Amino acid sequence: MFERAELGNRAILVHMDINDESRREDLSEFTELVTSAGAEILDVVTSSRYTPDPKYFIGRGKADEIKNLIKHYDADLVLFNHALSPSQERNLEALMQCRVLDRTGLILDIFAQRARSFEGKLQVELSQLKHLSTRLVRGWTHLERQKGGIGLRGPGETQLETDRRLLGQRIKQINKRLEKVRKQREQGRQSRRKAEIPTVSLVGYTNAGKSTLFNVLTDSDVYAQDQLFATLDPTLRKISIGNDVNLILADTVGFIRHLPHDLVEAFRSTLQETSEAHLLLHVVDAADENRDAQIGEVESVLEQIQADKIKRIQIMNKIDINGIEPRVDYDSDGTSRRIWLSAESGEGLDLLREELASYFQQEMVVGEIELLPAQARVRALLFELGAVRHESIDEKGHFLLDISISKRDLHQLAQREQLSLDTLLPIAAA
Repeated sequence: MFERAELGNRAILVHMDINDESRREDLSEFTELVTSAGAEILDVVTSSRYTPDPKYFIGRGKADEIKNLIKHYDADLVLFNHALSPSQERNLEALMQCRVLDRTGLILDIFAQRARSFEGKLQVELSQLKHLSTRLVRGWTHLERQKGGIGLRGPGETQLETDRRLLGQRIKQINKRLEKVRKQREQGRQSRRKAEIPTVSLVGYTNAGKSTLFNVLTDSDVYAQDQLFATLDPTLRKISIGNDVNLILADTVGFIRHLPHDLVEAFRSTLQETSEAHLLLHVVDAADENRDAQIGEVESVLEQIQADKIKRIQIMNKIDINGIEPRVDYDSDGTSRRIWLSAESGEGLDLLREELASYFQQEMVVGEIELLPAQARVRALLFELGAVRHESIDEKGHFLLDISISKRDLHQLAQREQLSLDTLLPIAAA
């Protein structure tokens, strides 16, 4: 057993090239993660194995090599670019007499540094506690040896059970608080639905430039830096893009390869802004040579949060780095599929605004509809959605409603009330 230092960021990095593609990680991205966490990189140890060693992950030989480097550099911790099992982490710490942190723990630490809002801090703490609950045993191994003799028997399991009980109680408390925050968020979403303001959510790989684009479009000052997970807490702003088109733009947390499952679960309520958006702008770093793999990772997370069916446009950002001209790529049906721009230099931003205005004008149903007195419930629901701009009643007692509503909400209303869509379409559109 050893005393873990409370402070110290002098780190040795460990990266292993594994034959299994699903477990392979990128060393340059890991280096960025470590730098973002504020650690000082002393050395990088690399190795290659067909499969990880069950006890030390890297094998005993490499583990001894790292142990010698810890003494040479007087390092404070060892960071692994992989997910370690609790037993592997425990075995490595026992051998090296040094703090060991895996990729998941590192990402959780970065999230803890970045969280600013009350909800964000709770979500990160929940993820950390769930991660810690699988590793509690390692802190009490010196108490688990049941020595013989009166007065020499350690508390062992009793202390461990106490820790687990306290951990479970804290997790329950956080879940209760998060539930209250979720209800508040849902009230906000309902208000936006009633005001009939469509939501556009920015998604993408971390450090793709989402926050920079958000700041330019909304004239805001959301924290944006050239580092991974610069933005953690979601931010929403109302913007106007001309032709009476108003939108709610949402900036969300960036994704990354092998994003810890607990984090996806903990941030599910935050990511609900994405899963309930009318349109997704998938921001891609066009200058990154790994952009195709990053696009795949974002698609994977969108599928996890049931947002993969939402219409999305790829925003190929940072074209100023490679000298690419701004342009719009269209699908065969004429809808915009990809927009090339630079949020930093402003090139192509006019194209984005034009495409957004065009898209939502096409997605809106505007005009006058006629409802019978027996359809008063439908009339009430349209008012509840904030879709009615003007109302009058003709000599027959029919309701004449001038509406403005998204096609999606109109379809949902027709399905819910089991009505023909033609009944709710303006005369010119029917």
